[in-house]
Amino acid sequence: MSDTRATLDGATIAEEDDGIRLDRWFKRHREGTPHALLARWARSGALTLDGKKADVSDRIATGQILVMPTPPVEAAARPARKGRPLTDADVELATGMMIHRDASALVLNKPPGLATQGGTKTDAHVDGLLDALKFDGPTRPKLVHRLDKDTSGALLIARTPKAAAFFAKSFSNRSARKTYWALIVGVPDIQQGEIDLPLAKQPGSGGEKMHVHDDGLPSKTRYRVIERAGNSAAWVELQPLTGRTHQLRVHMAAIGHPIVGDGKYGGKGAFLTGTISRKMHLHSRRLRIDHPDGGTIDVQAELPDHFAASIDDLGFDMLLGDVGIDAGEKGPPPKSALKAQAKAHSKQIRKARRGERRGRTADSKPTDFAGKSAKEKAKAGKPGKPAPKKPAGKKPSAKKHPARTAKPG
Repeated sequence: MSDTRATLDGATIAEEDDGIRLDRWFKRHREGTPHALLARWARSGALTLDGKKADVSDRIATGQILVMPTPPVEAAARPARKGRPLTDADVELATGMMIHRDASALVLNKPPGLATQGGTKTDAHVDGLLDALKFDGPTRPKLVHRLDKDTSGALLIARTPKAAAFFAKSFSNRSARKTYWALIVGVPDIQQGEIDLPLAKQPGSGGEKMHVHDDGLPSKTRYRVIERAGNSAAWVELQPLTGRTHQLRVHMAAIGHPIVGDGKYGGKGAFLTGTISRKMHLHSRRLRIDHPDGGTIDVQAELPDHFAASIDDLGFDMLLGDVGIDAGEKGPPPKSALKAQAKAHSKQIRKARRGERRGRTADSKPTDFAGKSAKEKAKAGKPGKPAPKKPAGKKPSAKKHPARTAKPG
């Protein structure tokens, strides 16, 4: 077999490149070859895989024979683009974000304010730190999805090209499951449901802003209210069933409950008064995805400081957050989830009874059982049993006992 880095006119696809696009292979192994030249070779039939005409977008497989023209001297000599050297602080930041590591994947807990990828006037980003996370891997780690700059939480990184192709397929076919936590302004009337609103790029925003539009792409989000702070705010769990840009932010603003701190979509109404931070309160709490070597990656990311402080200031119970609405769970729920469910149910019962007691105090007279025998008390206290009929012509007893309010089931 030919070494993928040794020959200029042909190569055998190595296992580490299995599943990637052909143009990606050239970026790795023929860095000086312009994309326009590759496209010209493909159109003319000069690029072949196992003797068949290939396109730059084709997925390649281990063992395939790639044949290409020898690139021009000036193209081959063109230097690869290099990033800035990493400082000790960069390395510390990169390794400090890591919450999961195995031979195929890393999961980072991205802090808010750090972009996933570079762009105009964006020099600090996760992609620029990945050289610090190569460790003993065969190639530089690769991003397979992204989070908005001000969104924190679990971010998956592939350590091999094979893993990158596998994870990319999982995200595209929606088998990966992402669970977010958010604080929102106000409280939805329906405590648990699905938002189904198509999204499109907003004209005049340069593609930087989305909006709900009938001609947009189908977009669905599931949500669950975890806890509420009166009528002013709620802590919610969100699960994107599609992967549109800014989907969770646009959907929550569209139903009248913008994410706290999201001035881009919620305007001035996206901020709470008092001690609640003005930073975005959207966090990728949990990521579950099949592993290329079998099994599942299932990782939870701790909240950033400002979000955790807001949860505490609003008096929310962290234990309730992980009792989710995920239909993908298999087997009986863990004891911790059952405990949280029981606690939440008890809390609802206590609230209902407090309202019941207030109602009895305001509208009812106390039942007087003084001087009655135990048998008479038990008889009077039995609900649902019809009162005995009074003989005709006799006046009813002067004493009346108001009916008891039924306890909530």
